[in-house]
Amino acid sequence: MYCLHPRVIALSVLPLVIMVAISLGLGYFFWSDAVEAIRSQISSYELVNSMVRWLEALGLGGLRMVLAPALLLCLAIPVIVIVSLLFVAILMTPAMVALVAERRFPQLERKLGGSMLASLFWSLGSTLLAVVALLVSIPLWLIPPLILVLPPLIWGWLTYRVMSYDAMVDHASSEERRQIFKEHRMPLLAIGVLSGYLGAAPSLIWASGAMFVAMAPLLVPVAIWIYTLVFAFSSLWFAHYTLAALEQLRKKNNALAPDPLAQAEVASTAAELAPEALPGPAPSFGTLGGKPDIPLP
Repeated sequence: MYCLHPRVIALSVLPLVIMVAISLGLGYFFWSDAVEAIRSQISSYELVNSMVRWLEALGLGGLRMVLAPALLLCLAIPVIVIVSLLFVAILMTPAMVALVAERRFPQLERKLGGSMLASLFWSLGSTLLAVVALLVSIPLWLIPPLILVLPPLIWGWLTYRVMSYDAMVDHASSEERRQIFKEHRMPLLAIGVLSGYLGAAPSLIWASGAMFVAMAPLLVPVAIWIYTLVFAFSSLWFAHYTLAALEQLRKKNNALAPDPLAQAEVASTAAELAPEALPGPAPSFGTLGGKPDIPLP
């Protein structure tokens, strides 16, 4: 329901505008050169030429013209997904976490265990690891079951890393954040993986095949907006979960910690029961005129 909040809808416009401007600008200046470069590369592979001849024998020779643009779009999709995630994390997540905290956790103390710069480095480092994992796993995508598992798992891990950190950067201390990551790693990863599968929804747009290549200038902005809303949903989900986990963690720590008022009462009671100290020096036996002094009772 938070995704339908007017503030969230308004926040989703800015990443959309930036991403559409970048995508259309890069497409305007580099599309033709990139398509020609890919066409020249794939023409040197005998496997591709055999596939093209097979398509021509089936009367589908026209698909040869859309092969290079389709490959270029397939290469661009992971970049669009990653950049959309980063824009949502930077431009939307802080405001959405503040919205969740304001409406659901108004008493939760902000301990400021991180900073925007630390969040940026954390996101960039996690993104780099995810890109490496994607590149390494590409050969495994040719195995039919794995293509349905590996990409969502990698997207889910990246979403979990980025969104969890940003959701707690203002409210949790560094120790609390590490403890929540340790105790809730599997649920957070599960949320990320489910979000990764939700991120596959725009694939229905790519399924239009050759028609998608012709309508790419119109369909790419729609796909970017869907990605933005999916990542906004994920960010809100992580915000609700992590802030609730943080609240429970603090309640548990407060229950285990000794109560200062109880300690003060115990100390006061002990002081009242203790014998009063006698003022002055301790009594002693002395001599007076050669006779021992008799101590007073």
